[in-house]
Amino acid sequence: MSRQDSSRDGKKSGRQGGTYRKKSYARGNAPIKKRTENQQTSNPELIRLNKYVANSGVCSRRDADIYIAAGNVTVNGKPITEMGYKVKLTDEIKFDGRLLNPVKKEYVLLNKPKDFATTVRDEKGRRNVSGLISNASKTPLLPIDKMDKDATGLLLFTNDGDLTKRLKSPKNGLRKIYHVELNKDLRSADLKKIQEGITLDEKPVRIQEISFLNDAPKREVGIEIYSTKHKIIERLFEYLEYEVVKIDRVVYAGLTKKDLPRGHWRYLTEQEIINLGMIK
Repeated sequence: MSRQDSSRDGKKSGRQGGTYRKKSYARGNAPIKKRTENQQTSNPELIRLNKYVANSGVCSRRDADIYIAAGNVTVNGKPITEMGYKVKLTDEIKFDGRLLNPVKKEYVLLNKPKDFATTVRDEKGRRNVSGLISNASKTPLLPIDKMDKDATGLLLFTNDGDLTKRLKSPKNGLRKIYHVELNKDLRSADLKKIQEGITLDEKPVRIQEISFLNDAPKREVGIEIYSTKHKIIERLFEYLEYEVVKIDRVVYAGLTKKDLPRGHWRYLTEQEIINLGMIK
């Protein structure tokens, strides 16, 4: 397993925020378009029906027009086939009889820095990862799983409840790779024990792969694991009388830190969203 450089800066891909040090987490520097007279006088409480349908995740806005014209969409029980028809968020919109939710599902990947809590609210007043992506969405986005304050690496945020439930399930086979640094060199005998499987709380901990990193001290290892148990890596090494000094998640469900410097975030691509959606 090659060494992962968790602090490497690279060219940014897609829209992403700045570093937490500069407190610039804006979406980007796209020019602000001037609103037309029609937009300025429009009712902000109204939304085009095709956008409402598209935001619900049923289809694209272009396909929504086709379904609307075909009479597949109803507003408060009445079929609507008029193009450009606008609705309120409080209206009951159904597609083929299924009630729709107009909140657009969003997915944000953060390369978490050290010393940021992942809890929604931190009673101790510590810095929170939510502040790093505060400008990523107008709707609240929550991290799919927890990471220790001192841990670094990939953390996925979304308002997609169904995806969160699937990814957090122990049965999903979610692939994660960590770069771990210990307080002392890892003995070859202990490396073999981990490869063969160690039992904690009367249950075996299965590590898919563990190996020393190229051109790195023996205290640094790469670990591929599928477990969803919190702090499982720390507990594993504690059992063997090692202390985890640093832990950095470099791969999460096929997502990597490529072109995503520490403290930055980006939106997932359409293909990445599709890939995550295939996880059952």
